[in-house]
Amino acid sequence: MKKALTLSFAIAMTLSLCACGSEKNSTQNYESNEPAVISEKLSPAEQLLEDIEGTYDELFTVICDTKYNQVWIDKCEAFVGKDMAESTAEMLKSSCTATLYGEDAVNAYTNSEDIRFDCYFINGVKQFVFNGSNISGIDNSGKKLFEHEYKFVKDFSLGGMMEGYLYETTDNDAGEFRYFLMMPDTPATTYHTEFRYGSDLNDLAEYNKGGYAYWLAAGIPVNCGEKMIEDCISLFVEENLSETSEEEEKPAA
Repeated sequence: MKKALTLSFAIAMTLSLCACGSEKNSTQNYESNEPAVISEKLSPAEQLLEDIEGTYDELFTVICDTKYNQVWIDKCEAFVGKDMAESTAEMLKSSCTATLYGEDAVNAYTNSEDIRFDCYFINGVKQFVFNGSNISGIDNSGKKLFEHEYKFVKDFSLGGMMEGYLYETTDNDAGEFRYFLMMPDTPATTYHTEFRYGSDLNDLAEYNKGGYAYWLAAGIPVNCGEKMIEDCISLFVEENLSETSEEEEKPAA
């Protein structure tokens, strides 16, 4: 009989939601009489902004829609069996759909088994638009909340567990959108993107304390299709449950 999964285990595994996805490459061969144009190679931080260009909805608002319940259950069943599939699916979804972050979350999560992550957009943003070095946010009414140009500052670590790129705007009115910490996830590699934004670098670097504790925004392109959604769910489930399944299959010492 398989052991029951704990929420604390899921949190440890889902700090990086889908970070190990395999990159998909496509190539096209053709002949041309035009002279070859040699473009300057982009840095990884510059390339990331190119790779995530587009408009994004909240990832978990999309993939946790009830119409995908059976997809979650089917993916979980492959790892934990039919009897535990539904409860495991709900546990995994719950681990990233909290509505507390910052000091409120720190005060609430006195027991490690209660810990959950808020992976929604904060500060009134409904959608994010990434357009090269230009990042903007739109609210529920369709009004643009902010728009700034951002420049790569340095490589940046989230709690020593996730490595990403830090971008900053020099606009004085940026407020809580002064910094963006972007993880290397892209729709082409892991079917989503992950990031943090704020005004305090020290707090942005911590995942379990400070003003942004237990919060990591995750987005999915607004034009995503059903296949991308199902692939994202599948990757999320696999990353969180495959190691557990392997551990359970090991013979007792």
